[in-house]
Amino acid sequence: MNIFADFTARVTKAVEALDLKDKDGVSPDLSRIAVEPPRDASHGDLATNAAMVLAKPTGQNPRALAEKLAQALRDDSDVAAAEVAGPGFVNLRLKDGFWQAHLQALLGEGRNYGRSTIGAGRKTNVEYVSANPTGPMHVGHCRGAVVGDALANLMAFAGYDVTKEYVINDAGAQIDVLGRSALLRYREALGDDIGEIPAGLYPGDYLVPVGHALAKEFGRSLLQMPDDEALAIVKDRTIDAMMAMIREDLALINVHHDVFFSERTLHADGARKIRSAINDLTLKGHIYKGKLPPPKGEKPDDWEDREQTLFRSTAVGDDMDRALVKSDGAFTYFAADVAYLKDKVDRGFVDLIYVLGADHGGYVKRLEALARAVAGDDVKLTVLLCNLVKLFRDGEPVRMSKRSGDFVTLREVVEEVGRDPVRFMMLYRKSDAPLDFDFAKVTEQSKDNPVFYVQYASARCHSVFRQASEQLGEANFDRNSLAAAAASLTDEGEIGLIRKLAEYPRLIESAALALEPHRLAFYLYDLASSFHGHWNRGTDNPDLRFVKVNDRQLTHARLGLVQAVSDVLTSGLTLIGAAAPTEMR
Repeated sequence: MNIFADFTARVTKAVEALDLKDKDGVSPDLSRIAVEPPRDASHGDLATNAAMVLAKPTGQNPRALAEKLAQALRDDSDVAAAEVAGPGFVNLRLKDGFWQAHLQALLGEGRNYGRSTIGAGRKTNVEYVSANPTGPMHVGHCRGAVVGDALANLMAFAGYDVTKEYVINDAGAQIDVLGRSALLRYREALGDDIGEIPAGLYPGDYLVPVGHALAKEFGRSLLQMPDDEALAIVKDRTIDAMMAMIREDLALINVHHDVFFSERTLHADGARKIRSAINDLTLKGHIYKGKLPPPKGEKPDDWEDREQTLFRSTAVGDDMDRALVKSDGAFTYFAADVAYLKDKVDRGFVDLIYVLGADHGGYVKRLEALARAVAGDDVKLTVLLCNLVKLFRDGEPVRMSKRSGDFVTLREVVEEVGRDPVRFMMLYRKSDAPLDFDFAKVTEQSKDNPVFYVQYASARCHSVFRQASEQLGEANFDRNSLAAAAASLTDEGEIGLIRKLAEYPRLIESAALALEPHRLAFYLYDLASSFHGHWNRGTDNPDLRFVKVNDRQLTHARLGLVQAVSDVLTSGLTLIGAAAPTEMR
């Protein structure tokens, strides 16, 4: 159903019939032939670069070669016109019958339209959010959550075998701080005067319920235990409470992971998994004993002016070698990263995607280097960075949250504007670009609010069917009968809508391959704009309205077009994680 892939095959076949040879008498490489929408829609429906990419290797003038190709393509039964443009593009205009047949096929596929096999079942791990379990989700986590979730949905729709993963960073110094913060709230719940929360501990009110739960379960017994024993109990209870809260926060924006991976499991049994991963790198020649030179600027936590166990990451693309074991035998943070990546590879994943905040930019090269060292060319690792989100209300910066202590929580944002505006708007910029989120603008009902504009198009589609049922006296409209009437669609606006719908399968594949789910949000806005534009034409010209009581055949054809628009809007919004409403209130 991807017409661009279809016509790429047709153009390639036409080129093969020309029997072109390079200077050595060998058939040229045809893999660079592409068929795309022309930059200017007035130039036609499709454009191919075939003559331009083949002219040089075959020693021909690109426009002359384009003329030969255009002549061959004019013999295609679906091509109404083939014209040469610019330095050698061939623009194709397709017959109405092709678009009518495409609409029929689209209606047959319904919401599976656009589903692809391009992923070929590749096992793909998309890890996103993975916030420390030290508090509620904040708006900074929100963007990565939406980008990662929408990307995973998109890739699954494109044929990848996708696992959505969250790694729980439940080991390390921040968990000790969390435990001591919860112990303080526990004492508070018992009635002790704890005064001001000391600097370095977590001050947010979200730990107050944890303190009360601990007091209810243990009374004052934790205070009689040795400090390390009490802290271990409190850390376990607090991590469980924080993860329950995080899951609830994520559910508010329709984010649900398949796997929650505990970092603690890497440290279990004497850090067996970490030791195994380092041993594997040692056998591959990537580990040595040595000293790291002092870094320029700020020193990282794992730098020591002593001999350590080092990963020779510069040999596989990193800027500097990385410490894995400190001089005192303790593992560095990066050692756990090594074991975690190896665990993913051992689980059979061949595509590893990490969605991280922009402040993790320094991790990109070391993770890419680590993947090369662990799995060579068998695994492809990609890191997507999500830039900052700035919150505004009517153009004014939003103040920090009292509940969290120092940030605006995800829950507060969703409760004010709703799930769908959050999901859609977090994708309405490329992930590495800064994003301004204005509470007022994302809830206004206007064309300037993309999520409203797209969802309004969905609601309008359903209103057309309600109107048709009332005026035609038909309770239900069979897809087959709607599809059978498609040949009645000849208006340029109707054909234009089918053209826009036909871009969807290509959009799915290209966005999945590029790992750019924001393209989906842009496409849905463009489709909604095309639909609203055609609706407005019917307002001005009654002959173009979707329901014509005196012409049931044409009405069925136009209802088929509306159903197709509804199908694609619903499909795209579902991938984004937003609803496709049947009416707007």
